[in-house]
Amino acid sequence: MRVRRTPLVWFTLAWHVCVLALWVWQPALWRWAVAALVLNHAVLSLAGLLPRCALLGSNWTRLPAAAAARGEVALTIDDGPDPLVTPLVLDLLDRHAARATFFCIGAQAAQYPDLCREIVRRGHAIENHSQQHRHNFSLLGTAKLQCELQAAQDTLGQLSGTPPRFFRAPAGLRNPFLDPVLQRMGLQLASWTRRGFDTRNGDAAAVARILTRGLRAGDILLLHDRHAAVTAQGVPVILEVLPLLLAAIQAAHLKPVTLRSALQ
Repeated sequence: MRVRRTPLVWFTLAWHVCVLALWVWQPALWRWAVAALVLNHAVLSLAGLLPRCALLGSNWTRLPAAAAARGEVALTIDDGPDPLVTPLVLDLLDRHAARATFFCIGAQAAQYPDLCREIVRRGHAIENHSQQHRHNFSLLGTAKLQCELQAAQDTLGQLSGTPPRFFRAPAGLRNPFLDPVLQRMGLQLASWTRRGFDTRNGDAAAVARILTRGLRAGDILLLHDRHAAVTAQGVPVILEVLPLLLAAIQAAHLKPVTLRSALQ
């Protein structure tokens, strides 16, 4: 398939050609040429460090307009499944008749296949959060990105019965090579409208306030069932945040749906 490139990527390609031409035409200006390239790569790096940025490619930070018009929001839960926390999260979601999207790590899912099947059985969706959740994910080239994503596609698709349709980068960090890989694989990058920093903050009330501040239809909210911080009582914070968050969503007359459902 033909890959669609963003204006920033097209500008980068043209910029490199122009700088190279300048270098050939006026070798004495090599310092300016190098500085121009460094500046361009700094812009690319900054775009990759901003999880909600769309300069490197299509990136969901909110649900589509049609889903927002229906009063829908999306709860997204990263890094699992976790054998101790995820079942309790599923119970909390059941009590509020809420649906969520679980961005699972392929290698983690392979360790708990029955838990993945239970997520789907209860009406939730499993999406791609890479196979290994590598710390150097944003430094990988095209071939390694393709390998990492495809391995997770295969793992999660086999366990859930349906290939993932969405991808979330580890920590939200990426590089210009990712978007072409996503396009070829038919995956949509999804970040978030708001995250509660629940991997670092064990104060459930504070996390809930961040997630519900300005809450409105179309929001995509991020929590973690694995790697979650714990409260002063040693409870994974998501288990105390979810009841507060789901109550606020209900009070606002909003409906938690999966990202897939929002496509309808």
